[in-house]
Amino acid sequence: MDSGKTVHRRNTDIPAISLVSTKRLDLSKVIRLLEDPLTTTFKEKHLFVLKKLLKRHQAGFLLRELKGIAQVLNICAEKVKEHPEFVPILCEALKICGLPFLKERVSDELDYAQDATDFLSHMAYLMRVSDADVKHHVVESVKSFFSCKAPAQLLDGLQPTSRGFRLQVLEQSDLGKTLLLSMVTLENQPGIRLQLLETLQILSSSSDCASILQGRGAETICLHMIEPDPSGKVLSYSSEILCNLLEKGQQEARAQLSNTGCIISLQVAFHKLLLSASQPSDLQLRNDLLVIATHVAEDSNSLLTETLFAKHLVDLFTRKEPKPHSSSAHNSKVTCSNEDLKMQKLLLNLLVFMCRDVDGLQLCKEEQVMTALLELIKPPGVSSEPPPGSGHWSPVQQEKLQLQALATLASIAPLMLDDYKSSQGNTCLLLLLDWCVRTDDDLVLGPGGGGGRTALMQYCIRVLRAVTSQREESVNRDLRNQGVIHQLLGILMQMEARSEEDDAVTVETMSDIQMILLELCATDRKDLFGSTGADMALHFLRKGSGKFYSGLGHNKLILSTINCVWSCIVDCYMTEDYFLAKEGAFLLLDLLGTSPRCVQSTVLSILLDLCDNPKALPHIMSWRDASGQTAAGVLLQLWREEEEELGVGRDHRGRIADPQMPISRPFHRDDGGLSLPANVQNAAVLEVSEKIRAKIYSILCSLGFQELPDLSAEDFVTLSIVKRYLDFKVGEVWDEIRQELVLEGVRPVSPDEEALRSICRISEDTAKRVMEEQSSILEQQQQKELSDEMLEYTKMKFRQKPEELAAKSWKHFLSKSSNYKFLKEEKAQREKYLKPIRSELEQEDASLYPAEVLHTHTSLIQSLTLFTPKLTYESGAASRRLSAIFGADPGNGANGIPGARRVEGDAGQNSNQGRTCSTRARTPQHGQKLMLPRHQYVVRIRFKLSS
Repeated sequence: MDSGKTVHRRNTDIPAISLVSTKRLDLSKVIRLLEDPLTTTFKEKHLFVLKKLLKRHQAGFLLRELKGIAQVLNICAEKVKEHPEFVPILCEALKICGLPFLKERVSDELDYAQDATDFLSHMAYLMRVSDADVKHHVVESVKSFFSCKAPAQLLDGLQPTSRGFRLQVLEQSDLGKTLLLSMVTLENQPGIRLQLLETLQILSSSSDCASILQGRGAETICLHMIEPDPSGKVLSYSSEILCNLLEKGQQEARAQLSNTGCIISLQVAFHKLLLSASQPSDLQLRNDLLVIATHVAEDSNSLLTETLFAKHLVDLFTRKEPKPHSSSAHNSKVTCSNEDLKMQKLLLNLLVFMCRDVDGLQLCKEEQVMTALLELIKPPGVSSEPPPGSGHWSPVQQEKLQLQALATLASIAPLMLDDYKSSQGNTCLLLLLDWCVRTDDDLVLGPGGGGGRTALMQYCIRVLRAVTSQREESVNRDLRNQGVIHQLLGILMQMEARSEEDDAVTVETMSDIQMILLELCATDRKDLFGSTGADMALHFLRKGSGKFYSGLGHNKLILSTINCVWSCIVDCYMTEDYFLAKEGAFLLLDLLGTSPRCVQSTVLSILLDLCDNPKALPHIMSWRDASGQTAAGVLLQLWREEEEELGVGRDHRGRIADPQMPISRPFHRDDGGLSLPANVQNAAVLEVSEKIRAKIYSILCSLGFQELPDLSAEDFVTLSIVKRYLDFKVGEVWDEIRQELVLEGVRPVSPDEEALRSICRISEDTAKRVMEEQSSILEQQQQKELSDEMLEYTKMKFRQKPEELAAKSWKHFLSKSSNYKFLKEEKAQREKYLKPIRSELEQEDASLYPAEVLHTHTSLIQSLTLFTPKLTYESGAASRRLSAIFGADPGNGANGIPGARRVEGDAGQNSNQGRTCSTRARTPQHGQKLMLPRHQYVVRIRFKLSS
């Protein structure tokens, strides 16, 4: 091909010549120019166009152009192999890649997120370029991708992308994985490798490390961290990367580090730092490696115990005389610095995870770790020789070590009870506990106690709880023989008395003490709990459940108190009687009515056991809550709440809705779609143990169903179901058996089938009788309510009767006052009725009184006609006649004679003039009726007897 032809084709087919001269470059035309095989020899034009393109993007690449920019970078990377002139262009482009991407619209971050992700992955693939400058700029661009800010001079309408967007696209890309894989190609380039590790450290601390872990980054970093390093920073960056990976993806990172190669690499690095570390940074790096080893020990498949690294670490803690092959423990430079203190604490923490493995536990037993721990926790003045490695610690550092040792002992001691017993662990803990609660030297128990004794005491109690919870009788017996029960009771009440405000740690410690007491007295020697323990339980029961949901641990304290009552008081007759005498049953019933459902089951169990004591029944029967409800009423209310939670079918008045399922929910039969194995309990049996209805039934059986006072009609309706609970439960179990036989396709023989039908029919008939009884109870209640309502109406009418009588009397008085004719008629009628009365009185009293007195009677009756008719005169038939005349009402005695009056009657002048007869006058009190017996008169009358 001649040059003329070549020039002719170049001028006709390449639009890049005109494109270069234009003000704005078209990226797609640039890509066509670079990819066109006819322009492969136009190297100068390619470089010119690329420089112009990069100059236009000095402030950063646009999000919408990232896809094209990635193609340009890949083309340049391919041309670098043959044309080194493209290296500066590629490095300049990578510098721009370190700047934030630019967006023209707010929605660009959402629209071009995938393009940005792919661009970062393509940028990491540039590590394949062999040129060191390109690799250096790739690493530097990734490093500055987060920290670098966009230039201040930006075109109008352009904005840098947010840091969150950059982090998101980075996490979704393969950049971290690709950079990690490229580490293999940097063995002969230590400077770039160090920069790459620094970049990976930044990535691992900023992102979720998913991409790095996918490339087995933890294993790769760990295996290469002990390679020769002139700078001395590879180990530091590697440890930081591993710590970040373990923090972000613990499970996967631990699995990658659990192989033998990684553990040996950790061992070599740790051994080197242990012997030569002197600077604080080196000591901190040594501790970081120990943290990584601790994470490795957490993995269940770890090979840490199978290597010498585990034995090396255990020897470092116990400070034994080293063997020839492990002289590092003897030559290690452990001082009293804070970093060395942290290393000791990390070793203690490492022991906890090592003992979870069988081999690690056996190693700790062989190296006598328990003895070293118990020596470390002994209080000052008790240990005959200083604990391993603790002779140079200050008192504050020694205290921190003791706290960490106690925390370790709480986890290890239950797993090494034989070593614990042989090393007299109980004695060591009780000595420390006694030292913590001593009041000499102005060190008192309570918040802010000097010397950290409070914290030591709390950790010591945690260890005791962990040990006693194993229920090893020899350990618990040893504690009882040393008098720990009374010691713990004293500490508990002392803490309760000194605690001025709620403290979560204090509440937890008190709960732990109660759990220790529970374990020590649960099976034997409840008498050691005694009245002191009963007083403690009563004190915490009186506090109630008001703080159950406070979030400070009061829920655990309440539950532990209840369990103490159940395990340490119930069934010990002397302590139980003392508990009842101090109104313990009342406190349990108070707690039952106010506590959550999770507490009620345990309280009911305690009350059920207390019902075996005859002295408890009167206490339960006489209890009343704040609203006056009885214990039976509270139990029946709990029964209704339980049935509502279970969804048992009841009508709006609490009666049985379906006689075929009197105590089960309507969809109970649908639950049994599968046949259960023989060793699995069915729903009817599980309900007895998991729910509270069976306990309520048992308690009411002890109280007696016929002697329950102060129950409402609703309670009686519920009680009729409770009384038949056992019958209904038997029928429910047999019904489930019949359903399982149907599901399994088994047909019983005819007698058995008839027996099954009869049992189910009996249960249904019982339910129908209970329904009739419930209807009768409700009907009687309705009649009683109606009778009470009629009685109330009668009382209302009786209360209105005096008002009606007063109105009638006033109307009668007005008629007499305003109508003279009516007054005359009234007087005539009165005389008509008085005449027979006078005759009767004269005939009746003629034989009893002399004529003088009889005359007095007659005059009195004449005088009474002048008074108000509100007078009651009791004298046989005459009294009834007077009441009829005057309209006297026994209930209106307050309206009687207003006062004593004086009346004189003149019978004429004769020889008997001057003879008088007088009587005493009485004024009736308010609310009393005036009574006139025979020889007693109301008014004083003076008159003359006629001849």
